[in-house]
Amino acid sequence: MANRRPIRWHIGVFLAPAVLVYTAVMIYPLFNTMRLALFTEIDQQRVYVGLQNFSALFGQAVWSDAFWNALGNNFWFFLIHMLVQNPIGIGLAAILSHKRLRFAAFYRSAIFIPAILSFVIVGFAWKLILSPIWGIAPSMLDMVGLKSLFAPWLGKEEYALTTLALISVWQFVGIPMMLIYAALLSIPEEVLEAGECDGITGMSAFWKIKLPLILPSIGIISVLTFVGNFNAFDLIYSAQGALAGPNFSTDILGTFMYRTFFGFQLQLGDPHMGSAIATAMFAIILIGVCIYLFGIQTRIRRYQF
Repeated sequence: MANRRPIRWHIGVFLAPAVLVYTAVMIYPLFNTMRLALFTEIDQQRVYVGLQNFSALFGQAVWSDAFWNALGNNFWFFLIHMLVQNPIGIGLAAILSHKRLRFAAFYRSAIFIPAILSFVIVGFAWKLILSPIWGIAPSMLDMVGLKSLFAPWLGKEEYALTTLALISVWQFVGIPMMLIYAALLSIPEEVLEAGECDGITGMSAFWKIKLPLILPSIGIISVLTFVGNFNAFDLIYSAQGALAGPNFSTDILGTFMYRTFFGFQLQLGDPHMGSAIATAMFAIILIGVCIYLFGIQTRIRRYQF
């Protein structure tokens, strides 16, 4: 009789605490939110309505106008991070990974420090800096002869969201920088030396050798940027409040869901519609991640190998 493989009970024992905690704080709230989205309150009684909340969210102007506005703002918020934050992070990582650069560790730390700051501190500080009354931005621009370019960027509908996105870029550019920096350090020296033998050095080595090898890391950073931006809330709330002013021009799905779920000022809270918005956010993020995992990541692996 063949020897049976022993059952490794100890694996389950060690995993159980983490699984229980994760289930309690992530899995259960997620499914409970989806469940709440299928109900509504009628005469203080919870009534099952199926997909009516989603139908109202996408079909009734009182909900759909705010939802599509928030979704469009979210895409713009994400696009700025993809086009500004990640390329800058890659460029900084390439510069800081140069062996002859002095004080590279100091530069890495200085760039990464904003990422560990509180959203509330960052939002409030930049709101003070950009204030046209007591902020230091007008005087700093005046020192270099560019005061005419200053405007109340957080107070204008056409500039507010872009300004907040750039503030977020300033805060989090250190994360893609460090991830790409680690990926660049993991490239074998033999590969780079082989490139040097073929005359591929400097910027040419980065574009022809390093960049193709770090494409998987860039893909992971893109997914993290997508998920983080579509879960964004703190910076908008701390800088512009729950109404995401001016005139909802900085409203994103996170602030829209917050106002709907908990209520704000004259708007009464509706946990069921709020859950519908949160479920829609989860579906958008899930679709985006699946597109990357089953589409883009597969092509990256084929290209790499």
